[in-house]
Amino acid sequence: MPSVFSDDREQEGDLSLVTRMTGHSVPGIALAGPPGASPHSAKPPAEGHSQLLQATCIPCLRASLLHPPSQQLWDGRRSCPCSHWVKEAETTDMTESSMKKLASTLLDAITDKDPLVQEQVCSALCSLGEVRPVETLRACEEYLRQHDKLAHPYRAAVLRAMERVLSSHASELDKDTASTIILLASSEMTKTKDLVWDWQQAASGVLVAVGRQFISKVMEELLRRLHPGTLPHCAVLHTLASLSVANAFGVVPFLPSVLSSLLPVLGVAKQDTVRVAFCSALQRFSEGALEYLANLDRAPDPTVRKDAFATDIFSAYDVLFHQWLQSREAKLRLAVVEALGPMSHLLPSERLEEQLPKLLPGILALYKKHAETFYLSKSLGQILEAAVSVGSRTLETQLDALLAALHSQICVPVESSSPLVMSNQKEVLRCFTVLACSSPDRLLAFLLPRLDTSNERTRVGTLQVVRHVINSAGSTNTRITLMLPSPVT
Repeated sequence: MPSVFSDDREQEGDLSLVTRMTGHSVPGIALAGPPGASPHSAKPPAEGHSQLLQATCIPCLRASLLHPPSQQLWDGRRSCPCSHWVKEAETTDMTESSMKKLASTLLDAITDKDPLVQEQVCSALCSLGEVRPVETLRACEEYLRQHDKLAHPYRAAVLRAMERVLSSHASELDKDTASTIILLASSEMTKTKDLVWDWQQAASGVLVAVGRQFISKVMEELLRRLHPGTLPHCAVLHTLASLSVANAFGVVPFLPSVLSSLLPVLGVAKQDTVRVAFCSALQRFSEGALEYLANLDRAPDPTVRKDAFATDIFSAYDVLFHQWLQSREAKLRLAVVEALGPMSHLLPSERLEEQLPKLLPGILALYKKHAETFYLSKSLGQILEAAVSVGSRTLETQLDALLAALHSQICVPVESSSPLVMSNQKEVLRCFTVLACSSPDRLLAFLLPRLDTSNERTRVGTLQVVRHVINSAGSTNTRITLMLPSPVT
């Protein structure tokens, strides 16, 4: 195949489409046909952004974008893979100027009205980024900065391409380039106060990708976006939450500062969308902290303890449970419940014990309000584990209500077409396992009479619980097996 980045392109007959459409040449870029063809054998282009891409000499884009899908190209070939030009780029010494102009050509084509063209342009940018990541990212950053009026769908497309390149090449960035990209993404993410999710999520994705390698710089920028007494942008909360999952070791040391900025404004949040964003962030912060504490041997600061977050987490718990959980909005209630599960593990032991008489009935009451109960059962299991881990005595007083509610859930017919129903059953069985470790005698006293009932669904559900507990309860299963009247199969 002739080089798609040929150095010998000064001949008059070799003017590329870029020259013909934009008035300037792109050094090192040749007009190419299909693999194995002469560079002069390509069909004359029609007009439009799709044809502008032909100047890049990327065979896959020529074949897939330049003509309608029904038109046959190059002896019947309609497309050719990106690997042809990627391999050429890998083995060709391309100047930075040529690289920049190639990226600019692609970026100019991203506003094409054809969604397929937009998609393929982004794919080409990503492939170019695999070969020359730093130059491609710089070109994208410069393009967005210089085209301030570019509509947000196109800005989002460029940001998504940047995220894909960063996902595997963030470690190749120097500090200056990383800082430039962080400032760009932060600006893009917060440019409008309105919720423009595709744009803001794309910018957030860039920050998360860079944050895997440059977490301090990203966190410093996000903390700069948190102003005392002012509600943060929802996208900032979303990014902080995502970073807590992507890089818990990097984010957790910043949590005290983050929480001290967020907690004073929790009471100011009135819109359900903002409250849901807060709940998601608090859930992810708690999950990140728990991951950090569970792996202190690998943590950057092994001296961190639960006490570092306990007071702040309880302050947030107080608002979520006593105020937001009472909302009429089902989405917000579920967001609160999802957050309370991991948060319960970080509460001070005495506070958790104090809250259980209200917390457990509050969660159980929601089973009657929500058709989808997976998130309730998952959170309930986490709360029960937290209670057992601190040796709660209050749990005993709540046991009858817990067993009745959980048994009702396990007896619900399972539809194979509903993944959440199946997942809910697993979480309910997990709750039974926790209770079996804590109170095996009370559990069996509850289950055994239900093995003799005439209701088949009740018997099947009870057998399912007993079998699961025997298989999962560790040393407890010996006591349970000895108490059973006969082997359960």
